Amino acid sequence: MLSTKPALQLVTIGYSERKGAEYDQPFYWAINESSDATFYLHSMKRRGENLGLEYRYVLDESSKGTLMFDFLNDKEVDDGTPDSTENWGYEDDDVLRPNSNRYWFRMKHDQSMPFDISLKLDIDIVSDQDYLHEFKGGYTGFDKTDKYFNETFDRDLDEYDDPVRLNRLNLSRSWSSYSLNAEARWYDDVITRRQGDTDTTLQKLPFIEFNASKQRLLNTSSYFDLDSEYTYFFRKDGTKGHRVDVHPRLYLPIRYKNYFTFEPSFGVRETAWRINEDEDTSTENDWKLHRELYDIALDLSTELFHIYHINGKDIDKIRHSIRPQIVYDYIPDDPDLSLYPNFEEEIDRVKKKNLVTYSIINTFTSKSKKHTVERDKYQKIKYNEPNYIYREFCRFKLEQSYDINEAKEGNPENWANKEEKRPFSPIYGELELAPGNYFSMQADAKWCLYEKNFLSHNVAANISDKRGDKIFVEHRYIKNSSKSIYTDFLLKISDRLSTYSSYERNIYDRKTMKSSFGFLYNAQCWSIELGYTHEEDDRKYTFMIHLHGLGGFGSSIEGYHM
Repeated sequence: MLSTKPALQLVTIGYSERKGAEYDQPFYWAINESSDATFYLHSMKRRGENLGLEYRYVLDESSKGTLMFDFLNDKEVDDGTPDSTENWGYEDDDVLRPNSNRYWFRMKHDQSMPFDISLKLDIDIVSDQDYLHEFKGGYTGFDKTDKYFNETFDRDLDEYDDPVRLNRLNLSRSWSSYSLNAEARWYDDVITRRQGDTDTTLQKLPFIEFNASKQRLLNTSSYFDLDSEYTYFFRKDGTKGHRVDVHPRLYLPIRYKNYFTFEPSFGVRETAWRINEDEDTSTENDWKLHRELYDIALDLSTELFHIYHINGKDIDKIRHSIRPQIVYDYIPDDPDLSLYPNFEEEIDRVKKKNLVTYSIINTFTSKSKKHTVERDKYQKIKYNEPNYIYREFCRFKLEQSYDINEAKEGNPENWANKEEKRPFSPIYGELELAPGNYFSMQADAKWCLYEKNFLSHNVAANISDKRGDKIFVEHRYIKNSSKSIYTDFLLKISDRLSTYSSYERNIYDRKTMKSSFGFLYNAQCWSIELGYTHEEDDRKYTFMIHLHGLGGFGSSIEGYHM
């Protein structure tokens, strides 16, 4: 039985230039067997006391929730004076933060409803655009909150530097081939709300969709699927309106022996809008529009394969599969495209398409024996029939498209490049490699035929061993935009003592973003961690003692801005 006695948890003590001396004390209370709470006192000499509450509850096997609230009466503000902006503002935005009352309320709730309906509630309201920058780490900071919500509810938060926060109430019901989803979405634009400017943030009140997955049409050889939705778009200032979009598709798959598969499909799309541009919601000034579109897709593919008999100790066979594919997509030009309202680009601005995409995928799959051994009643060893394990250890894909509309276009203003006609898309390549349990690699790249150069390339590799040593390396590149490298390293010096290091550098801007190293000592019931982290404008020394199953306490000294 869960104890309901309140308990102090282990404390964190630290220092930073922005906050001064810090003392962070959680206070845990197990209210009953299905709910508990944690109270937080985060005292900062330069900023004041940040008071926090976290309440968790479980109603039944599929119904649970967590709400969190923090409040700080900040001693410092960013009111535009040189000292306040330099010391208490952030460089990635030019918006002031004159408020001293600061808070963050977030909540997620899952509820099982009658008739197999699921309810989900997400709330994320923050006082200002700088709060999640300021409190990204710590017990109640953004990083730990986001990780907790992801692990517990399988839903994350918007990024910490995003001033538009999503709040929603969702009702859903799923069947074997159909799904119904109804949702109210409210996007809270923190900057607009605080400054009282004209608010054109688009809300969906409500958004309802009914979809059918690809399935056989009655007893015929044809298949169909369906995407449909209704949305009422609301904004405090600007155009509001209703939209209905229905998009069924019919598939006619044809398979010629074992040589190839040809699947033509035909879709029709009906979209209707009812728009109101006035401040009031009367229907006198409403205007209505509708659009009918069709689209065609032709999908031709085949598969060639060969089986290699290895008969090795671990691998019995390897199957090499080659799958070439050609897909043709066509959507006619809509001369009235600019007349329709533009709430969402994807649906309201369906552009013409006349595209051929060709690709080839190579996959390698191993078949390994796994013998099981047992003893009979006389304790003699008995070998059972082997089980087989299949593992796709290599996948390599190449893909390119040819835009027929671009090839026919004579007006440079309509070319994607504006200066040169480029009907051929960049060649895209993708590689996934995992030959064993201790090595894996992912890579992708785009090569431009016209520039004869890479537009982007990314590669990441993970290497480990039986002892627990690990190294991760990632390199990312986008032409004329970014180039970076990241490494993460863990070395087991002994069964109990490990050392770790990480390094991240923005090669494009010639800046080291983050470097760190440290030591970790693990005992049976406790562990000690000693580390150093140097970020772009900060240094941090950490000493932490973890009591396994209870938590941790320690000290943190953060250096001055460089």
